[in-house]
Amino acid sequence: MHRTKGLFIVSIWLLVAIFVPGSSRAEAQELSPVAVGSTMPDFTLPAYQGGDVTLSELRGKNVLLIFPRGRSRPGAWCHICNYQHMELVYYEAANALRQRANLEILFVLPYGRDEVVEWIEAYPQQLQDLEDWKNPDVANLDDAGRRRMQFARRAFPQVFEVNPERVPGPFPILVDGDRTVSRGLGLFTTDWGGSEAEQNVPTVMLVDTEGTLQFKYFSQNTMDRPPLEYVLQVIDVVGAGR
Repeated sequence: MHRTKGLFIVSIWLLVAIFVPGSSRAEAQELSPVAVGSTMPDFTLPAYQGGDVTLSELRGKNVLLIFPRGRSRPGAWCHICNYQHMELVYYEAANALRQRANLEILFVLPYGRDEVVEWIEAYPQQLQDLEDWKNPDVANLDDAGRRRMQFARRAFPQVFEVNPERVPGPFPILVDGDRTVSRGLGLFTTDWGGSEAEQNVPTVMLVDTEGTLQFKYFSQNTMDRPPLEYVLQVIDVVGAGR
């Protein structure tokens, strides 16, 4: 009789631990900012391309998480984010980065699906804008236009072609419409970079094969993005360490 009663009490406590908010199981799943060297919190988000992506199911792979800024101001997308994305798309096509580094690459946008569709549809024009900045009509160029031309040529040296009929690149674009992940990790804001807009602080994170966060880069301003060459070095170092 005593044993039956004891088992009943244990069962009740297990149910409490599983279902009561604030229990250890619930807290283990709660997203919060994470320090380098700590286990990356798990999450599941829908991919624009279809299906869901769960971070913990990628254990055994290195995972590069990229949180683009998204909006640079209301009604306008950040051009640097598109360039950063396409840089990786081209590098992957030429060098099979994911296979070489046992890597998955995820882009997380803090918007619902409709806004992600807008981001994708604006993609070709975003990159064309960069080319227009680099190659203006110099005969009618004022000082401000000349400075922008010099800046664009320095910051965006590559020329990319985009097929407007399909999603650019092979990487899952994750739809964080409720900002559960972006807000939980401390990235989502409505006032950053001199602009009031719903956006993420641009961030790059690298999670190793065991689920440990090994690298985290918060941009200090919209132009402060880690160069692709530097990110590749980090990937190589983390991969070699495993």
